[in-house]
Formats: sequence, C-alpha cells, structure tokens
Amino acid sequence: MARKFTAEEKAAAKAALKDAEGEKAVLEAIKKMAPADRAIAERIHAIVRKTAPDLVPRTWYGMPAYSKDEKVICFFKDAGKFKERYSTFGFNDNAALDEGSMWPTTYALPKLTKADEKKIGDLVKRAVA
Repeated sequence: MARKFTAEEKAAAKAALKDAEGEKAVLEAIKKMAPADRAIAERIHAIVRKTAPDLVPRTWYGMPAYSKDEKVICFFKDAGKFKERYSTFGFNDNAALDEGSMWPTTYALPKLTKADEKKIGDLVKRAVA
C-alpha cells in the first residue's frame, strides 16, 4: 500500500518546488544583465540567500526579488534595465526597517564593497525580523 504524505510534507514539497522555480528565474534574469550589473546582482543574490534562506527568490517586474508570504521584501534593479546611472537594492513596505519618522528604502550601488555587503546583509536580516 502506498504511503500517504502528511499536509506538512505536501506543503514542504510545494515550497521547495516554488523556491527552485524562483531560483531558476532569478538566475536567468541575472544572466541577461550587463557584466557590471551582473557581478553586483550575483553578490546580492548570494548575500540574501545566505542571510535570509527563508525568503523565496522570484522575479518581480523582471528583476531579482525575494519574498515572504507572497510579498516582496527586497529587490535588485540593474542599471541597464532602465538605462539608469547605477543599480539599486531596495526594500518594500513589508520589510521591517521602520525607524523613526523617516528611513531609506532604496540604496544606490555603483559598485559593491565588502562594507556594503555587510550592510546589505544586516539590512536583510532586519527586514525579515
């Protein structure tokens, strides 16, 4: 007789499939970027996946994004997509970054230093708290 899966097992399998599909879509979006944007996007992707492994990768308006409970928490926008001077990394209102009466939600990234990488990791950690 075939074993029946529990509701928890079915949910876990569905989440794993969604994560794998999103990972593939994000990597495809990154692959299409210009080399300078791609290098930054690859680092951002690695930072977010390491810092907040529960966030689900996906594309959002064709950009790499990371969501929780179907809501985008953070995203990367490459400079080439909108013919802008620099790439950006941003957070939506679902991110838990509220601080006082005013706080930044998007950061310009003309390049990415080790200090920037640490700051991004810290912000992502706060965003999902």
